[in-house]
Amino acid sequence: MPMIDVYAPTDLFPAGTDGRLGKELTMAVLRAEGVARPGPFHLDNTAAFIHRMDPHAVHTAATESARTVRVQVITPPGALNREGQRQLVKEVTEIVTKISGDPTQARRTWVILTEATEGGWGLSGTAFGREEFAALAAKAAAARAK
Repeated sequence: MPMIDVYAPTDLFPAGTDGRLGKELTMAVLRAEGVARPGPFHLDNTAAFIHRMDPHAVHTAATESARTVRVQVITPPGALNREGQRQLVKEVTEIVTKISGDPTQARRTWVILTEATEGGWGLSGTAFGREEFAALAAKAAAARAK
């Protein structure tokens, strides 16, 4: 159930590609978390927020209008192991580069992985931690076994 935020200049991605960007990023995160067959719970609760910003709102020391993209992925506690982190950063960068249509975009794409603190992941009024996520996983496994 990760949350994904993409911050990019308004004109970086072609018009009409936000849905594709969101879906591809969502599936990349679920793969990195080891979710082989995402069900409705994963698909309905993993969200990508596309923040299109005025091109002059993104700066670097070198320019007043940077083509920099920042993708922040927030995951529940312990959702990603080290290999999952590597895989995710690589895939997110590839997705952003592909959808932008600019093969040089990879060197201007920052991926920030953030893990929520224990109990710091809230959904449906519940502060989830490892215990609550383990119970959800067990419930999902039982439902699949039926």
